[in-house]
Amino acid sequence: MARLLLTIIFLSFISLGLPDAALGTAWPAMYPELDVSIGAAGMIALVVTAGTIVSSLLSGTILGRFGTGKVNFASTLLTGLALIGYARSPSYVWLLAFAIPLGLGAGSVDAGLNSYVAMHYKAHHMNWLHSFWGMGATLSPVILAQIISRTGNWRTGYQTIASIQLILAVVLFLSLPLWEKVGKKLASHPVQANIPETTTTAEGLALAEQEKTLSNTVLDKEQPSLLHLFKTPGLLLVLLSFFFYCGAEISMGLWGGSLMVNVHGLAVEQAGQYVASYFGGIMAGRFLTGFLTFRYKTHTLIRFGIFASLLGALLIFFIGATSGGQIGFILVGLGFAPVFPGMIHETPARFGQHHSQSIIGFQMASAYAGTMLFPPIIGSLATRFSLTVLMPVVILLILALVLSTETINRLFARKAAT
Repeated sequence: MARLLLTIIFLSFISLGLPDAALGTAWPAMYPELDVSIGAAGMIALVVTAGTIVSSLLSGTILGRFGTGKVNFASTLLTGLALIGYARSPSYVWLLAFAIPLGLGAGSVDAGLNSYVAMHYKAHHMNWLHSFWGMGATLSPVILAQIISRTGNWRTGYQTIASIQLILAVVLFLSLPLWEKVGKKLASHPVQANIPETTTTAEGLALAEQEKTLSNTVLDKEQPSLLHLFKTPGLLLVLLSFFFYCGAEISMGLWGGSLMVNVHGLAVEQAGQYVASYFGGIMAGRFLTGFLTFRYKTHTLIRFGIFASLLGALLIFFIGATSGGQIGFILVGLGFAPVFPGMIHETPARFGQHHSQSIIGFQMASAYAGTMLFPPIIGSLATRFSLTVLMPVVILLILALVLSTETINRLFARKAAT
């Protein structure tokens, strides 16, 4: 039964990924029709992300009141309706209006499902969960590119994605009784999801023992205040890591297609293939990482992933619209693959299960802050200069991510040794 629920959760993450990659692929066809500048996509992304941040910060309260299953269904339904609104928007202002429910629908379910899997399942489940986000994010550029190529109509593409989203919402509605049954079972037989799977190592055993102590210490205490949680050692660096990573991830997904069209002269459908290669790299990388967690530590996978993404970004910067440039898109996606799910799954081991749901909510908010800030910045720079600014910004964000994650590794290694 728990496996069936996990399948439902995986489907939910397909629904999260579908809207995320759509705008970046469709925008080269959208902005001339809507009579706006190329940089106007940044404001749409900002509004979506602002709504996501609000619902992410409220996720603890919302999930506590209604439960993960109901919130999951309602959020998927809301995003499906918002995508229909996108498809029928007569002007740019209407796109901005429908961006609000699209963002609100994503935040709570994203934080809720990440927290649920981090606490009840293993590291490979977390990576596979996010590979299904990559599946949704890979499908939407392919769908949009094909429809735009055949019909020249981006609205039909959005309508198709909305239909898929609404079908998933029906599946989630039918699964509601399953959440309560599995929840009771997991409560009586908790899974040690936060203990590294390579627990035969000294560090793994130390972290397992540390988490056991943390859990025994904090479970009987009242929930700490938000201010107290923000003072937790290492949390600020973790939040910065989410900020830098998501800034780089959204920038590649939103502007990569436009870079190929407006700077390198590719057709919209060809650029869509580059974007799909990027998200396909994330999907494949997360699926592969799920198996690698049996052998390698999470922070090791994150480290190698970040350096692979840096190599891919440099390839795109120097080579551009060639086969090597497309390899760069794939490599950035593969490199990004273990970063987000790995950092999420480390949360219970680093900060204790008792605080995990609240801290994961903060992490999601920080992630979405990066997602909100960088699209309008790059859009403004692209309008004023050109989209050649994209790759230097992405490279700087990846370098900042290297600095923050390596500092975190040293901090928690010292903690484990004391």
